[in-house]
Amino acid sequence: MSHPHTESVKTFLLDLQDRICAALERADGGGRFIEDAWRREAGGGGRSRVLSRGAVFEQAGVNFSHVSGEALPPSATAHRPELAGRRFEAMGVSLVIHPENPRVPTSHANVRFFIAEQEDAAPVWWFGGGFDLTPYYPETEDVTHWHTVARDLCAPFGDEVYPRYKKWCDEYFYLKHRGEARGVGGLFFDDLNEPGFDASFAFMQAVGNGYLDAYLPIVERRKHAAWGKRERDFQLYRRGRYVEFNLVWDRGTLFGLQSGGRTESILMSMPPLARWEYGYQPEPGSAEEKLYTDFLPARDWV
Repeated sequence: MSHPHTESVKTFLLDLQDRICAALERADGGGRFIEDAWRREAGGGGRSRVLSRGAVFEQAGVNFSHVSGEALPPSATAHRPELAGRRFEAMGVSLVIHPENPRVPTSHANVRFFIAEQEDAAPVWWFGGGFDLTPYYPETEDVTHWHTVARDLCAPFGDEVYPRYKKWCDEYFYLKHRGEARGVGGLFFDDLNEPGFDASFAFMQAVGNGYLDAYLPIVERRKHAAWGKRERDFQLYRRGRYVEFNLVWDRGTLFGLQSGGRTESILMSMPPLARWEYGYQPEPGSAEEKLYTDFLPARDWV
């Protein structure tokens, strides 16, 4: 297995954050990201960037972090107990985009690299990441485009890659306590190191670079669509599901909090507004019901 080049990963991630922020500012047409650089006592730091109350994006957060510590937290060793007690470095770019218009989906992407080391032992490292889409009033054209980009970026790495990571995404972004998906999926991968460093890094880069190709055409198609109070109320209700998933099930949130990460940056993924309603049922035959019947159940889109 080829030796990891940590600085190459960090250089890519910093550039990826810059490129994504610049592209989202252009798509918004008015909003600007505010950067908050931070350090932590345990080791490392990052730069959090948030665009608030833009013309299109109610809140968009794009974070880079590079943290280190003397021991991996429980969330990272639960399925890798042999790594308990190792020193670690973790770096990544994580983003969540919450548009104001309910016709424009929420999106999430993350690419990350972990390395765990100890005396007299080879380092253990892996890549992870992916992207997923959470629409409120989905259009088949948009969901098909999203998955086509995902499939095509996976293709150079093997025919089995997209089906495997698409299925993993469907299974991961699933609210078990609700019995429903968070959205319409995309890609999710973790613990990637078997192809060697160069091939694993290349795949992580393809996923990071592919996010804008997948998301921006959807934003452009939908950002001027009409909406009113009904659509807004449903969007805020479904945003509640986003909060539930991130606080109850998301491993990244748990890792950040358990490793002493910066809480404000970790919880940047939360929507600025959300709501809950007891016993909500969509009106039969409505566009809201269509989300549940036609889009949230896992299916092949391409």
